[in-house]
Amino acid sequence: MVRIWAKVMKKDKILNQYVFEKDGEIDYSEFFDYLKDICEHLDIATPVLIKTHLFNYAKYNNVRFRASDFVEPIPFDKLVLENANL
Repeated sequence: MVRIWAKVMKKDKILNQYVFEKDGEIDYSEFFDYLKDICEHLDIATPVLIKTHLFNYAKYNNVRFRASDFVEPIPFDKLVLENANL
């Protein structure tokens, strides 16, 4: 099962959070779809996903999206995705 804990943070405080769940194993070719679903649920813009983000999630079990990763201005500092299966 895929479980991703998403946290919208500002000044190291959690403003909003959500645990995304999907049956099956993680498929990195579908990671953008996971990210899009998470952002829709949190009602925030979807950041740009690059290969470095995927590598960080795969290697360190988390990824941080900062303001520079978003096309639109955001009212928070970062979006953090963590592997909740650990």
